[in-house]
Amino acid sequence: MQGRRGEILQGHCARGRANPVLPEEPAAGTPAGVRGGIQAREVTGTLKIRPATVADAASLLAIYRPFVESTAVSFETVAPTTDEFAARISKALAGWQWLLAERGGQCIGYAYGSAHRERAAYRWSVEVSAYVHPGHGRQGVGRALYERLLEDLAQKGFCNAYAGVTMPNEGSIALHRRMGFESIGVFKAVGRKFGRWHDVAWFQRSLRSSPPQE
Repeated sequence: MQGRRGEILQGHCARGRANPVLPEEPAAGTPAGVRGGIQAREVTGTLKIRPATVADAASLLAIYRPFVESTAVSFETVAPTTDEFAARISKALAGWQWLLAERGGQCIGYAYGSAHRERAAYRWSVEVSAYVHPGHGRQGVGRALYERLLEDLAQKGFCNAYAGVTMPNEGSIALHRRMGFESIGVFKAVGRKFGRWHDVAWFQRSLRSSPPQE
């Protein structure tokens, strides 16, 4: 989502490893290697939001992998392979949505929807996530992705969106609040990674009052 409506493009982003960050700024406590690490090259041009394809898997995985390997932002402990990540993109596109942001031909972020829970009564609820390249934080990329993603999910009939944020992460919490999400609670010590327990704050936003006629 860009502004009110992003430009839809076809194709795939240029390949290359990127240092990632959750929307809009690095998570508090993110290791220096993830904050800095490989320096992002300056990219100029119009921000474009489009649906991802499986051809984008390598570029998008490069954004995600350091969060698995170096932080508790993701509760995965082993990064997926490119093929596994491509399968996730394909599944999200079939049931929800997966969008990416690009500027100057470079992938700089992505956002997607997934199942909130598997049982049938949860089918009109959706879980959302977004990640932004650290060189493009505080430029509205996370907001643009979320605006478009939430709009697309509402059009598909989803009624409520949920997001979990590993604490602490003031940047991500601020973004979700700006996007109209409300805090609905904290799961205390719900995940264990790198030898310590982590809390997850949960947020909810209404997308529409009722699902399509069933």
